[in-house]
This record gives sequence, structure tokens and C-alpha cells, in this order.
Amino acid sequence: MGVSDIMRLDASSVWLLLSGVLLAAAIFCLYSLILRHLVKTTVRNKVLLITDSLSTLGHECAKLFHAGGARLILCGSNWEKLETQAERLMSESDPTLTFPPKLVELDFSDMESVPGVISEVLDCYGCLDVLIFNSSMKVKAPVQCLSLQMDRIVMDVNYFGPITLLKGVLPSLISRRTGHILLVNSIQGKMTVPFRATYAASKHAVQAFFDCLRAEVQEYGITISTVNHTFIKTPSTISAEEITAKTKWTDFKTKSVGVTPKEMATELLKTLSSKKKEVLMARSIPKAVLYVRSLFPNLFFAIMAAGVRNTAAVETSGD
Repeated sequence: MGVSDIMRLDASSVWLLLSGVLLAAAIFCLYSLILRHLVKTTVRNKVLLITDSLSTLGHECAKLFHAGGARLILCGSNWEKLETQAERLMSESDPTLTFPPKLVELDFSDMESVPGVISEVLDCYGCLDVLIFNSSMKVKAPVQCLSLQMDRIVMDVNYFGPITLLKGVLPSLISRRTGHILLVNSIQGKMTVPFRATYAASKHAVQAFFDCLRAEVQEYGITISTVNHTFIKTPSTISAEEITAKTKWTDFKTKSVGVTPKEMATELLKTLSSKKKEVLMARSIPKAVLYVRSLFPNLFFAIMAAGVRNTAAVETSGD
């Protein structure tokens, strides 16, 4: 093979690489255009409420739906942060195409305040089209180490709070015979993991509630969707000096099975558009575990028990 042949091969390889890059860029641009069109046709002028809009996922959803022209009602437990969030959304958008968000202070750990919040929510626009329940309180501890008081707080935030708010606005949705209620729930509403008994119990409870509600309100034209996700990736706050073998494993686990806030927000938009009743937002490994739990429960329980023993052994060796 001569020098000219090698040069022709190199030129061919470069051209193939360039073509691949251009094709990928074209696909990405097309996907972005479709997504922008989807958000505008799905939420434009809709009254859309997001609980815990101050969370990473809540903020991503607020950005996406605000840009799409939704009439947002942003709920959160810190009024100053809500005001900052609203100001940021308005500064990053075209005021001729968007609406200023309405703000409602909401803290499900304070159940006595929820009835007042319901009235405030309904006063914002007089109606609701879409409710996204995004609130979640996580807790990890052995059952014997967790107090009943903490159990009640977790159940208030993850179960009693959302269903109390829902029951307060449901008559309005039924009278209008329209609405879409979307529950952002953990995959632990479908299966359990050791040391998260209270959290998993609250997620199972709210999952069952919405599954029952779906059948009850279908005749009124109200759609109920649930999206069960694994870890939601968030920016790491651990410095280089603080990184240990344990934090490296946690980071690897989150990356391998987790989803990004942007992926989740996009999936919620697709769910609102398609009105799909149930979505599992997870990588292949968590999905496989879920199938094992359903088809081979004894194997699943044995694996979970082995995991507890391994965790105890690692913690003992680290002391």
C-alpha cells in the first residue's frame, strides 16, 4: 500500500467522522425543536402547580414549563427562595410569551397550615389544570433507631400532605371535568430497600392512593399519572479532600442507576402530553431488580439480606 492509498484512507476516515458529528448535531437540533414544540402545545396557558419547586427537580420543571407558557403556581417552604426563583425565571424569559409565577408557601411537615394553602392555591387563578406532586422527605436508618415522631413527619410530607392538598382541590377538578394529576414517586413505591422502611412505606402508601384514585376519577375526565424514578443526580458538594472509598462507590452507584433532573423534567413533559398512566424512569439494573422482586421474591429477599450483612461488615472493618 502506497503513501497515496494511506492518505486516501485517512481522508475517508476523517470524512466519516465529520459526517457522524454532523448527523448527531442534526438529530440533537431536531430533538430540541420537537421538545420546544411539545412543551408549548402541552402546557401553554395551563394553570400548573408544582409542589417543592425549590428542589433540583422542581426547579428544572419550573424552567421548562415556564418557558412553555404555563401559568405556574410554585410551592415551597421558604418564601425568600421562592421569590428568588420567580425573579430568575422572569429574567431568563420573554415577558410577552410567559406569565409571572404565583407563589404559595407550603410545608407539608406543618399539616395545620395545609387547609389555608388550599384556599390560597384556588385563589391564584380560580382553577387548576395540572398538579405535579414532587414533595419528598428521605430518611435512612435501621427500624429500631428511628422514632415514631420521625415516622409521622415522613408520612406527613410524603403521604398525608399530598393527599390533603389533593382532596382540597379535587372538587374543583371534578366540577370542571378536566385535569391532570402527576405524582413524582420513588421506585421504592414499587419495591423496598433495607434501612429505608419508613421512606418506602410512605412511597408505597401514596402510590396505592393514586392507583386507586385513577380508577375513581376517570369518568370525570381527570388523568392520573405516576412516575417512579431511581436516584436523581445532583451536583456533588464533596471536596477532593473528603472523597473516600465509600463516597466513590456512592457516586458510581448514583451515576450508574440515576437520572438527571433534566431527563426527569423532560419525561414529565412527555407524560403530560401522552397522558400515560404509569412510567418507570430507571436504568436497566433497577428495572431488572423490580422484575426479580415480582417473579422471584425469595431470591430478592435473600439478596437484600446479603446486602445488609455486607454493609455491616464494611462498617465494622472501617471502625
